[in-house]
Amino acid sequence: MAFTGKYELESQENFEQLMKALGFSDDIIKKYKDKSSTVEFSQDGDSFQCSYHFGNRVITNNFTIGQETEFVSFTGHKVKALTRLEGENKLVVTMDGLTVVMEMSGDKMIETFTNGEVTFKKISKRI
Repeated sequence: MAFTGKYELESQENFEQLMKALGFSDDIIKKYKDKSSTVEFSQDGDSFQCSYHFGNRVITNNFTIGQETEFVSFTGHKVKALTRLEGENKLVVTMDGLTVVMEMSGDKMIETFTNGEVTFKKISKRI
C-alpha cells in the first residue's frame, strides 16, 4: 500500500523537452507546462486507481499489475500500457515510446518519464 495517498506537484525538470520529443505542439506544451497538479492513488492488491487533478479537470486511470490497460494521458490521448511492480515502492509503466517509473521515497513520489534520450522528472509530496 506504499502508493495509497494524495500527492501535490513540488517540482519538475525537462517537461518541455519530453513533450517535444513525443511530438506535442507548442500550444499543448504551453497549456500544460506550468499547470499545478495533484495525484491521488488507491491500491487494492494488484489493482490501482490513479486520479490526476489539473485544476477542475480530473483524469482517472484504473490498472492491474501485469495486464495491458488503456490509459488516458493528461492531454486526453488514449494509449495502451503495461504496468509492473518492482518491490513494494516502484511501478514501471511501458507504453508506445515511453517508459514511466513511479517510485516512493519517504513522503515523495518521484516520477521519471523516458523517451529515448529525453527524461522528464516530476517530484510530488504527500499531502
